[in-house]
Amino acid sequence: MAGRARRDRPGWCPAWGTTWQRCYRLVHNRLQADGTLPTAAGTVVVQGEDLGRWVTAQRHRWERLLLAQQWLLENTLGLAPAGRDERPVKRTRDGKWAANLEAARQFHTREGHLRVPHEHVERLEAVVVKLGTWLDNVRKRVAKLAEQRRADLDALGIPW
Repeated sequence: MAGRARRDRPGWCPAWGTTWQRCYRLVHNRLQADGTLPTAAGTVVVQGEDLGRWVTAQRHRWERLLLAQQWLLENTLGLAPAGRDERPVKRTRDGKWAANLEAARQFHTREGHLRVPHEHVERLEAVVVKLGTWLDNVRKRVAKLAEQRRADLDALGIPW
């Protein structure tokens, strides 16, 4: 057996990455400390990790997890795969545009301008929009924008 690689890995050296293991431990510690499992994005952030977002992602990507990961989540955290009715609906281009435009309106209402830093993220009720990146991309593609879309942005005073 000296020349053959082991297929099973010891428990102290799991097959998945350290980021997954770190988030799992943070959620597990939280559950042991106060008995609540974070389930909504943005509600519980520990050491820079959004635990609610992580929990949701595990449930929605259940079939992509290794069996050992599924076992850990199910038996230690009480998680189960997300049902079909819980999975997010894939948005259309028009839906994405509408969400981005709503984020731009929200920012404009709050700040009074649309000079958004590239790294800025705007949070809406159901979605997080990388507003700065989106506006930079829109400016680069202004010639290809439909008339109505350009008019919507002009109404907000976008600096072209």
